Amino acid sequence: MKKMDIHISVLHWRRYVSVFLLLLSCIDVVAAVTHYSIPEEMEEGSVVANLATDLGLDIKTLRERKMRLDILANKKYLDINKETGELYIVERMDKEYLCPSKTATVCFLKLDAIIERPVRIFNIELEIMDINDNSPQFRRDIIHLDISESTPVGERFSLNNAVDLDAGDNSVKNYFISESEHFNVEIQTVRDGSKFADLILKKTLDREEQAVHNLILTAVDGGVPQRSGTASIIVRVLDTNDNAPQFDKESYTINLTENTPIGSLVVKLNATDQDEGTNSEIEYSFSLYTSEKTQETFSLNPNTGEIRAKTMVNYEDFRIYDMEIIAKDKGTSQLSGQCKVQILITDMNDNHPEISIKSFQNPVKENVLVGTVIAVVSVSDKDSGDNGIVDIHISEKLPFALKESSDNYYELVVSEVLDREKVSEYDIIFTVKDRGSPPLFDNETITLELLDVNDNVPLFPESFYKITVMENNAPGALLSSLTAMDPDLHENQYLVYFIIEKEIVNTSMSMLFSINPENGNLYALKTFDYEIEKEFLFHIEARDSGIPPLSSNATVHIIIMDQNDNTPVIVSPWRAHGSVVEERIPRSTDKGSLVAKVIAIDTDSVHNSRIAYQFLVNTDATLFSLDQYNGEIRTMRMFSYRDARHQRLVVIAKDNGEPALSATVTIRLSTVETALKSYSETTEVALEYDIFSDLNLYLVIGLGSVSFLLLITILVTIVLKCQKPKHSKAAPSSRNSVISSERNSAFADSTLVSNDAYWYSMFLEQTRKGKLVVRQPAQQGARYVVSSLPRGTGLTDTSDSAASTLQVRERLDIAY
Repeated sequence: MKKMDIHISVLHWRRYVSVFLLLLSCIDVVAAVTHYSIPEEMEEGSVVANLATDLGLDIKTLRERKMRLDILANKKYLDINKETGELYIVERMDKEYLCPSKTATVCFLKLDAIIERPVRIFNIELEIMDINDNSPQFRRDIIHLDISESTPVGERFSLNNAVDLDAGDNSVKNYFISESEHFNVEIQTVRDGSKFADLILKKTLDREEQAVHNLILTAVDGGVPQRSGTASIIVRVLDTNDNAPQFDKESYTINLTENTPIGSLVVKLNATDQDEGTNSEIEYSFSLYTSEKTQETFSLNPNTGEIRAKTMVNYEDFRIYDMEIIAKDKGTSQLSGQCKVQILITDMNDNHPEISIKSFQNPVKENVLVGTVIAVVSVSDKDSGDNGIVDIHISEKLPFALKESSDNYYELVVSEVLDREKVSEYDIIFTVKDRGSPPLFDNETITLELLDVNDNVPLFPESFYKITVMENNAPGALLSSLTAMDPDLHENQYLVYFIIEKEIVNTSMSMLFSINPENGNLYALKTFDYEIEKEFLFHIEARDSGIPPLSSNATVHIIIMDQNDNTPVIVSPWRAHGSVVEERIPRSTDKGSLVAKVIAIDTDSVHNSRIAYQFLVNTDATLFSLDQYNGEIRTMRMFSYRDARHQRLVVIAKDNGEPALSATVTIRLSTVETALKSYSETTEVALEYDIFSDLNLYLVIGLGSVSFLLLITILVTIVLKCQKPKHSKAAPSSRNSVISSERNSAFADSTLVSNDAYWYSMFLEQTRKGKLVVRQPAQQGARYVVSSLPRGTGLTDTSDSAASTLQVRERLDIAY
């Protein structure tokens, strides 16, 4: 566009130069001024005119005549082509640079063309014509304006004017502003023709609505084509404190977990003030409606609005905190806003469940009824929801149960029968657990003591005691300790022992035995003789001191043990005390014939009463033999004429005791040649005398003792059969009396004979059969009782010698 403008200007210039030269040719002036007119900003090398032709110079002589230009300006803009004589542009020319004054309407560049031989100077005036090559420009691209939002409508604000280096119509002609509902511009023209723009406020500003207004101010010139320049107008609306601070919300509800650490951020409040500067600076504070408790619990940062936990918050102490927060700006006339904050404390399971014993009955009797209330407990938990729901239980192994009586109250009741003797006290552990996650536990222990009641009978370890006592014991000897057990306590446990009274043959049992009432020690009050008393059967009772008293019995069987305290007594052949037994025997006696039979009786027990017979003296060991078991003396061979007429035999009868006791008898045998009748008569007369002398005395004593024992046995048997106590079932059925009354007669026969001959015949016959024949006087004195004992009576039998001895005594007593 600019090149096109320059080309048009050159055409106009050529026409002007042609006209000017024509005028000069008409006027004969030597020092004429050659005038050229060119537009500014022609390109370098552009030809202004052919100066040689215009000056009438020969082009061929230009070099010789050293044609040159003398420019008055400091800078060389033009030069002459010495070959063609043309004046051309060396450097662009800017009218606004060459003629900066806005008042100058014409801009000329004066120069001289000089030639030599002869020297001639030609004045040349070059007019630089303005073209619209400069756009209007503002001194500042950005114009800042501060306008208070309280500025009234119509207020005028001066703006920096735009500058256009061009002149005339090419200079600034008008101003425009971008579309705005708040502003427009008015053009002001000064004397020099410069135009200025004023910014007019046509609508009230609101900084809070729009704090900055960005406008574009455009300046346009009058050139063709028209050029323009712009500047940005930034209108910053100055704030006035016309807006109160406002919170994001009118109310806040904050959930805060209890036990939040001190200093934890609860909430950050945000209040905004649409003003700016100090008018928008906000300070937060609690209002007067906020309680002291809340202000002690929470802190408020006055600058940031942060609410933080000041102390530990506990749901159980305070669940809701209400506060009112004021936000106040720092303007001259302070404005404020407020909001309400409600902090809800959220429960966490931080409290252990608690248990409280409201009532406790302790101790209780062991016979307390099932269903009886022992204790009342309550449970609680300061937490809420599931954290505050409490479950309570006790061990299932205990004889107690929990029943809910009311809300959070429970009764501890007896669920099973109690027995102090099994468990004297119970440690009852109440365990409570809440339903939080994780659950919390607690427990409480109470000790229930059971009081004893007399509900247990004293018990002996055994219901039947068998006690052996050696005869000849010392009076007062301890026989045994019969102790019963009672699991009760105190007076219910204190036992007293008794012997249940029982008479035996007019003798009280308490005369025979004594029991310590405190410890059950059983003592013998007398010395026992096995040969008289062999056993005792009675009952003892253990009775406690409870109310009512309870008792139990035990059966005691006292067995008297035999000692070897009786010396064997030789009852046959009978002899007077210290005398020698005289026996006669025919010399014609065959081998193996019975000569005599020694019978000894021992009243000790079976073991001690076993008798063994031995020869102490035997004048001829080849003639006689002695059976050690039955005491029979027999011939080992027939008598010879060499044998002495008189034979002396000493027989010892020894029992089986330790130490052994014995008795001896001396037998003098005389061999005779007489007939049997005379022998028997002699023997009968001697025997009769002997029997009615010393033998009678022994027999009377023995038979009297046996008769007395027999009478006692019969009486005891009758009494026991009448009583038959229930607890005697524990005793053997064969032990219903102190002394057994079962006696079996071992006598083969008992015959009264009237003459001595018959008695002697009986004696020999029974002797050969192995029986003992004893003649005793009857009550009439004229007759005899002949008693025979079988060979197996026990005098020789080892299994029942004691019984046989008693049987002999009894039978002799009856016969007597």
